[in-house]
Amino acid sequence: MGLSFLTPAQEQAEKWRAKDESSSSVFRPPSPLLASPQSGDYRSPVTILLLGFGAVHRHLAHILLTKADVLARDWGFVPRVVGVADSGGALYRPAGLDLAALLTHKQSGQSVAAFPDGERVSDALTLTQEAEYDLLLEAMPLNLRDGEPGLSCARAALRRGKAVVLADKGPVVHDYAGLQALARTHGGRLAFSATVCGGLPVLNLGRRDLVGATIHRVEGILNSTTNYILSRMRRGMTLAEALAEAQRRGIAEADPRLDLEGWDAAAKLVIIANAVLGVPAQLTDVTVEGITGLADIPLGDSQAVYRLVARATRQADGRYRLTVAPERLPSDHVLAGVDDWQMGVVFETDIYETMFLKIDERGPLATAAAMLRDAVHSLTALPVPSPAR
Repeated sequence: MGLSFLTPAQEQAEKWRAKDESSSSVFRPPSPLLASPQSGDYRSPVTILLLGFGAVHRHLAHILLTKADVLARDWGFVPRVVGVADSGGALYRPAGLDLAALLTHKQSGQSVAAFPDGERVSDALTLTQEAEYDLLLEAMPLNLRDGEPGLSCARAALRRGKAVVLADKGPVVHDYAGLQALARTHGGRLAFSATVCGGLPVLNLGRRDLVGATIHRVEGILNSTTNYILSRMRRGMTLAEALAEAQRRGIAEADPRLDLEGWDAAAKLVIIANAVLGVPAQLTDVTVEGITGLADIPLGDSQAVYRLVARATRQADGRYRLTVAPERLPSDHVLAGVDDWQMGVVFETDIYETMFLKIDERGPLATAAAMLRDAVHSLTALPVPSPAR
């Protein structure tokens, strides 16, 4: 009897590969670096798992299809999606899945588990633990109670030394320090710029570009749904009417309480506190007030604008006070000009003075693009150090 030196996960992968008769590829070790695009010598495709196949990942799939030549030529990035999971199950095919066909299948209302090509897998966590891949992209529905199932999937991938890119805020809010420790210990990569304001590079600016700075204040409009509602209310709509319109447009959730009660903005502020300010904050550290209290207040004042403002303010002892609340801003305030679907952030620092970023993001496309940005950078750049401001 021969001895096997394969782990159970590797044995399962071998079985999957044997079943896939059309595959002629040999799996590479995890965590490859991308080739220099100038060399013209691209490495083998980067194998990818997509956890969640809702609006964000469907837009990402479209980007991967339409930008394939640009990504290879300019970035040395040749993606191959080998696994996908949604709420109905998961699918794995080592030779790669037909993304265009899978998009059509999903848009017909069916789960990826019913796609007629590839090996069925029970769920996202099993796929994460047992498949062979280089890069995990996670954009499952937000769960602020415990961060699951995204948190367990991110941990499992990092323990295997994989690169992990998150659009889901839950895992970072609940275990920022733990995920960073797993990445360091096992040689994985962790990126999550898409969790805060979608395509707006808030975290990239705060973590990489404010070298040597003391950040006195970060304040911003971090939730586009509430900003749209308040903007419509200023034009004469009631809160209920503005919310119904946002839901008809498919941007507000059927259950919009996380937006209206301020918790989505608070989650983003917690991520900024941990990743940019070096503060080990949790949701319980944020004073939160939503916009439901404004339902009966006329907001048509031409001299002032109501906005849901998230703010981190540095105190005399170096600690930060974290708040989310609706505020009546003068019409000339920089955040008063962040209207409708826009989001914006202000950094007040000692040596870089005051910086303002704004994005008009009317759908999930820019969030999907932010995941692509993180994916490429996570495979080419050195890890970003955790701040200690």
